Amino acid sequence: MKRFNVTGTCFPDKHYMVDIHERIEIIAQMVKRGDYFCINAGRQYGKTTTLYALRNALAADYEVYAISFEGLADASYATEAHLAFAMLQLFQMDAMKKICSVSKPVQELVSNAFDKYEVSSQIELGKFSILLSRMCKAATRPLVLIIDEVDQASNHDSFVRILGLLRAKFLDREDLPTFQSVILAGVYDIKNLKLKIRPEAEHQYNSPWNIATKFDVDLSLPADGIERMIAEYKTDHTGIPEVDGMDAHDMAQLIYDYTSGYPFLVSRLCQIIDEKKLYWNKEGFLSALKVLYLENNTLFDDMIKKLNEFPELSKILQSMLYQGHSFTFNPDNFVFNLAKMFGFIKLNESGKASIANRIFETRLYNYYSSNEETNKILTQGAIVRSRFIMDGRIGMDHLLARFALHFNDIYSKKDGKFVEEMGRKMFLLYLKPIINGVGNYYIESKTRDETRTDVIIDYLGHQYIIELKIWRGNAYNERGEEQIAGYLDLYHAKKGYLVSFCFNKDKAPGTKTIQVGDKTITEAVI
Repeated sequence: MKRFNVTGTCFPDKHYMVDIHERIEIIAQMVKRGDYFCINAGRQYGKTTTLYALRNALAADYEVYAISFEGLADASYATEAHLAFAMLQLFQMDAMKKICSVSKPVQELVSNAFDKYEVSSQIELGKFSILLSRMCKAATRPLVLIIDEVDQASNHDSFVRILGLLRAKFLDREDLPTFQSVILAGVYDIKNLKLKIRPEAEHQYNSPWNIATKFDVDLSLPADGIERMIAEYKTDHTGIPEVDGMDAHDMAQLIYDYTSGYPFLVSRLCQIIDEKKLYWNKEGFLSALKVLYLENNTLFDDMIKKLNEFPELSKILQSMLYQGHSFTFNPDNFVFNLAKMFGFIKLNESGKASIANRIFETRLYNYYSSNEETNKILTQGAIVRSRFIMDGRIGMDHLLARFALHFNDIYSKKDGKFVEEMGRKMFLLYLKPIINGVGNYYIESKTRDETRTDVIIDYLGHQYIIELKIWRGNAYNERGEEQIAGYLDLYHAKKGYLVSFCFNKDKAPGTKTIQVGDKTITEAVI
């Protein structure tokens, strides 16, 4: 029986997975053209699975060495001669794999060289270069080199020298035999390797890998692909009550809406639903989502590690989250490159950056709010939590009234800049202990800007739509009321909520009820 897998390579005969043959065909065409390129994506974004499928697809027309730097000892990077021998050793190991497509003449060249240099564990770079040319000449079909987990080498100058060797061979390819294609895979863009070795600004983009073709293949999983995957799961589990009622289309769209197709998140949510025997519907999905938000896993651990390593990255993400700042992606800005490279952000067609998916967004909110545990507004939310929950519903009118009271009591002496920059953060802090462990919330990225944020709360099957808005005058506020009324139509809701952070000294704080057509809106003025 197949299962959902989130550890290591996914295999179609063992695991439920989205069909990726179309992307493999596109990458195979790049190999056919003789491109050298890098596959860069965030942690657990399906790179290794993609490379495994690619190797199988290339086997009929190419000889392929597919090696990985994962687990190489630090001693292997001591010099370029040590790293060259380590690669020779990896070639030897790769030839033992069941899917090996490398011909005997090439294997013999590698084996003889390995025996020759085994005692010293070094092969001088010039001799290694000659060996690579001999391997490519002896191959009965064009030879392709795939190196996974190149991040493991990114702190070592020896790898930069190996890249320089491969670059030189690429430039001489008309005169000397060399690889048909070289594919490097990892999180870091190879042009930033020098940055990790020498962080001075003048070295940021000094990389020997300027021969690489741009790689634009989207590795995220599309909604229709997710639908076909879980439809297969449904067929395999016919007769199980939790599965029989599944609407594969609606379920796939729900998964995609929260993950934006991030492979690990898609598989992990499906895995949780399956293993915990939850129903394959919205309620079951939200239950799985709560489990995911509360767990530690390698993806989330790596996210937090990156935030601690790069405080500039953390600063820009908080600006996007709490102030609603919208940035146009600038490839020359190193922090933007980091955010995109690590998978924190995605770009729309106009180049605007937003947080990559709802799950990342909520996890980031939870992380930043956990650093605010002594915050007065969060404490107030925790103290009065029980007052807002009635018969399995949130008394949102009462909650907004109390938030307005607490916020004004605590922060009334703060200036308008504080309110504008921190108001929405304070509301989310107040909200967190009230729904924590029971409900979920996310921010609607499509409507977020510097003046507006829409918070969607799911709590025990009930949904609450709240707009957080910066006050810009009466006419502007009336447009906001009309906006949320229109927005409610998308959620088939008759009631919504508006929190207005107001800088008008004559505006009295408190709550009021507004009727816009057939929609009822409770507004809290802060």
